[in-house]
Amino acid sequence: MNMKTAKILVIEDEQDIRDLISFQLKSEGYTIIAVDSADKAISVIERGEKIDLFVVDWMLPGSMSGLEFTKKLRAQKAYASAPVIMITAMTQAENIVAGLDAGADDYMTKPFDMNVLQARVRVQLRENSSEAIGNDLLTFGPLTIHVSKCKVAVEGQEINLTSTEFKILLLLAQKPGHVFTREQFINNIQGENIFVTGRTIDTHIAGLRKKLGDTANVIETIRGIGYRFRDVE
Repeated sequence: MNMKTAKILVIEDEQDIRDLISFQLKSEGYTIIAVDSADKAISVIERGEKIDLFVVDWMLPGSMSGLEFTKKLRAQKAYASAPVIMITAMTQAENIVAGLDAGADDYMTKPFDMNVLQARVRVQLRENSSEAIGNDLLTFGPLTIHVSKCKVAVEGQEINLTSTEFKILLLLAQKPGHVFTREQFINNIQGENIFVTGRTIDTHIAGLRKKLGDTANVIETIRGIGYRFRDVE
């Protein structure tokens, strides 16, 4: 997928906001389909449109909220990993966590800067098109992750990580810009004789950052929500 030929579905019931988002993203060269309800969005998908990214408002009229739409979307094989940016006026940490746990990749609270939205869209489309998960060697500046060998190096010097630290780092690095909640970390790395809780995730992250040294800033703390890997150009 070429980022600039990406097709974006905007689901927002407030016409002024919907029109502004559509205008700004069209100005970036994207193809935009804009609707005012989840029901109409489902109709768009059912008629065979291939959507590359979704911008979804949480509070929508009709039978389905943006949250419920995102959960339904994730249940479809074709859209199980499609980027979803959720927008809402609800700013409480528990709301943001609920949105991310429902399957949103990113979350923006109203009012937001359109330039920031454009940047978030670029991050999500870039990550989705890079197929980073399929790469055996991930490189971010001085940080290198050799997936199959479970090895990590900084400035060419290998650092020793525990199994859990490596799993956490790999999960983050495979989706730069994606915010992971503690629950998502637990669901993704639990098993194989590894037992973690929300509290121990923070401990593992602290240990991981210490070992990463000067490159530790690639892991960003999203206060009250979780962590994400800083997108590196």
